[in-house]
Amino acid sequence: MGIFEFIIALVAMVLGAVTFWILLLRKGRRTVRIEPDGKYNMGELSAMAESLTERIDILESILDAEVPDWREQNEHGHE
Repeated sequence: MGIFEFIIALVAMVLGAVTFWILLLRKGRRTVRIEPDGKYNMGELSAMAESLTERIDILESILDAEVPDWREQNEHGHE
């Protein structure tokens, strides 16, 4: 049973390290640095805008599949 427990512990540590590494990469990718003079890095803002556009497109496609008339319902609600 000693080797079995060692393998379980090893797998748990590796999975924990991989999860932590992935979370760090995702967090680092989403940060926008603000310079002291208030200027933003345009490359980072552009990448963030593209990412948000992709997410909106995905959400709209999901809504189109699940609630076909959601666009009409939403337009009538704002009149």
